[in-house]
Amino acid sequence: MKIIKLDAIDSTNSFLKELGKNSVLENFTVAVTSNQTNGRGQQQNTWASKPFKNLTFSVFTRFKNLGIHQKKHLNFAISLGIFDAISTENLPKLSIKWPNDILSENKKLCGILIENSIKGSKINSSVIGIGLNVNQIEFPDHIKSVSSLKKETEKEYDLDPLLSKIISKIKERITLLNDKQFQHLENDYLNVLYKKNIPTMFKDSNNVLFMGMISGVSKEGRLQITLEDDLIKEFDIKEVAIL
Repeated sequence: MKIIKLDAIDSTNSFLKELGKNSVLENFTVAVTSNQTNGRGQQQNTWASKPFKNLTFSVFTRFKNLGIHQKKHLNFAISLGIFDAISTENLPKLSIKWPNDILSENKKLCGILIENSIKGSKINSSVIGIGLNVNQIEFPDHIKSVSSLKKETEKEYDLDPLLSKIISKIKERITLLNDKQFQHLENDYLNVLYKKNIPTMFKDSNNVLFMGMISGVSKEGRLQITLEDDLIKEFDIKEVAIL
């Protein structure tokens, strides 16, 4: 594992992707910065983080023989790796919100952005961007339902050992992925999935509210919601919000 420490950068994902254009990256190369100025999240969202307080980093990894159709299991592996790393910190009601936010109760601790390099029908490699709120305790007023490890545990964290632990746990989950332990990954993911089998209010892309229960994730990675008439409907990430 090679760790590249950057003083300040717009995006560690962009840095690793650019670096990979001009050189052969060692597997599990990590780019980490104490000051990310333009972090990116899902659906063109930005990731705001106070300098020197949190972990903002990206990981480059290759795969042995991972099909595009197995993409959801890559998502399971990465989110579970981070979940595993912080699950010993006595965080209340730790869960994974579909597709890959890490929550304590209903407050977001961590966001993940996975950008894949495709070759034919295979995912050749990925750059995985991770933003974990660690020691930051104050957040902008417009950012709702967000927290940090320190806010939840009242402990100050040393960032370097925490980073090493997260990378180690991600490696363990990627090993399961490369060994085709897909059902193992899926079972573990569904066991900690936020709001699974709990009656919940949702909002669709037309701003229509409806009740249902999260029942699983489809082969294509869509969220499966069981409606009041027992019909199971599937949604892509831009098609539904969990309220």
